[in-house]
Amino acid sequence: MKTFTFGRALLTLYIFIFLFYLIAPLVIMGGAAFNDSRFPSISPWVGFTDRWFVDLYNDSRLWLAVTNTVLVAVGVVILSVPLGAAGAILIFGIDPRFRTTIYGLMVAPILTPGIVIGISTFLFWRLFDAQAGLHLSVLGQSSYIAAYAMLLVLARLQSFDRGLEEAALDLGASHAQAMRRVLLPHLYPALLASAVIGFFQSVENFNVTLFTAGAIPSNQTLTVYIYSRFRSGITPTINALALILILTALIGVLVYEFLRRRAVRVAQAEADAAAQAEKEELAKVSAQQTLAPA
Repeated sequence: MKTFTFGRALLTLYIFIFLFYLIAPLVIMGGAAFNDSRFPSISPWVGFTDRWFVDLYNDSRLWLAVTNTVLVAVGVVILSVPLGAAGAILIFGIDPRFRTTIYGLMVAPILTPGIVIGISTFLFWRLFDAQAGLHLSVLGQSSYIAAYAMLLVLARLQSFDRGLEEAALDLGASHAQAMRRVLLPHLYPALLASAVIGFFQSVENFNVTLFTAGAIPSNQTLTVYIYSRFRSGITPTINALALILILTALIGVLVYEFLRRRAVRVAQAEADAAAQAEKEELAKVSAQQTLAPA
């Protein structure tokens, strides 16, 4: 039986406070989506209503902002993941004397404030008479999200055996074939993780988008739209949207965990069946050898 010590009690209390700190704001935010109050709050409780979900469904500007957000995020993934992967491969294969310098230059965008990246992107493309819009948001966000992809792919490359690539080249494969059939399969997990992180980094981005998308309402992304609503007066419609997003993410996590555990059980069952079949085969061979005449 485990002894309940002061240290264990302190750890339990810390975990409880930590989880409460994370979950309580989400519960309050979700509760405000059902409160019949013009201001997003659960106190005072006016009454239960679903009007904010109806208003959310009828808010065409918000759904346009959601569409713009998804389009920008997809564009950022398409642009930043190949750039980040190419940068990681370059750093991995370059002369060690120049590796630190190149690495520092590629990581620098992560350390740069978003507002600086947004203004710099806008001013740079203005030199070529480019107008503000979602395309500039994609370019501005990709300039630093590609660095995240580069770090993930570079970490994956540390476990890559260069001997496999050299063997493929010795056996007659071209450099493109060696990359496609040897290197890229090893990098697929990092590339997928880079795409997921890049997508959500783009969805929550505000500083870069604010300066590059322009002032046209049709170019607003979700974060910029919420910011504009704060200036003109926010309603619990935003709480309804946030609750839907949280529930969607939670359901996605639960479904993923269910599928992962089922795959583990299936793999374990197949391994047990293979081991049992091998054991029975060995038993048959042993019995045959025992019954065979000397």
